[in-house]
Amino acid sequence: MIPREIPLLTPPQRKIIGFGLGFAAIVGIFALTTFSLIMVGRFLGEFSGVIWPIATAGILALILRPVVTVFERRLKLGRNAAVVLLYGLFILAVAGLLFGFGPALISQILDFVTYVPTLWHNILAWGDRHFPEWLEISRRYLDNSSVKGAMDKLTLEMQDFVAHLVPSLKQAGAGLFGFFGFIASLAIIPVYLFFFLLSGNDDPTKRLPEHLTFLKPEYRDDVIFLLREFIGIVVAFFRGQLLIGCIMGVLLAIGFSIAGLKFGLALGLITGLINIVPYLGSVLGLSVVLPLALLQSDGGGLGLLAACIGVFIAVQAIEGWLLTPRIMGKQTGLHPVAIIFAVFFWGQAFGGVLGMLLAVPLTAFVVTAWRLVRRKYFAA
Repeated sequence: MIPREIPLLTPPQRKIIGFGLGFAAIVGIFALTTFSLIMVGRFLGEFSGVIWPIATAGILALILRPVVTVFERRLKLGRNAAVVLLYGLFILAVAGLLFGFGPALISQILDFVTYVPTLWHNILAWGDRHFPEWLEISRRYLDNSSVKGAMDKLTLEMQDFVAHLVPSLKQAGAGLFGFFGFIASLAIIPVYLFFFLLSGNDDPTKRLPEHLTFLKPEYRDDVIFLLREFIGIVVAFFRGQLLIGCIMGVLLAIGFSIAGLKFGLALGLITGLINIVPYLGSVLGLSVVLPLALLQSDGGGLGLLAACIGVFIAVQAIEGWLLTPRIMGKQTGLHPVAIIFAVFFWGQAFGGVLGMLLAVPLTAFVVTAWRLVRRKYFAA
């Protein structure tokens, strides 16, 4: 009788080892992804002054290419003439806005900057009148060395956060050379944009397959599909957010000015434009507008505070029920909590405003890629 071979591992042992190998693979993938994000974030942080102008110009080119194509077809113009016409119309529009609203807007911004110390003094005086016990407690604890050290550390963190809001702000703070470097980065964007728009290829991925011949056809098709999806998401998001931000800025500026808020024109426009990063404009705007409405010297108080809150609620309702559904539709399909988390996550991962601006498109792209991989490769 031939003895039966005894298996090396029993079924429970095979399950345990299989589970361990699967878990190790998941941990390895997570570690590799984390390491890749850290390296990309460091790269972007190190070369942000070079990357963000060309990235801005690329996104603007994707948004404006249909306009150039319309000029070509409707007006029978060449590509160069259509791009020059677009630039000319843009310069005329900017000049008209500057001559019409520029002096008042710049004046309000400068006046607000000089008014900030007065506003801070009014906040402290108001707190001393209404909540003296809380201020006394805070002053007593702020004298403690441990609390003072923690507050100093928090102040440094906030300064670092503000420095990240503009990618080249750290470089600009390094001296006169950094300041001129930042100005040069702004000035080079129209040059990049001009040459991007001159390209007659409306599909940036049209010639990509000939550079991916090392991939199998099915994988190559997936890569091209995902890139097209990402470009479509970026274009739809920024085109929609820019339009929504401008409309919200105008509505907020009109509402604040009618309510009697100081610097209402400037604060409304800036708040609306910052909403290009979802929810950031509303949070920053409320944190500035509400104390100012309550404590401004002439006409401030609970009435102005309630009026400004009403303006915020009305504009947010218009944005949520009318503007976003009609302009953006369901381009991202992300829950508001996911959007807020994405803004902080990608802002931290990519070290500043570049990550915050791309947070929603990147998250929507990751969701799209996961759905494709799950449906096509993990279906079994």
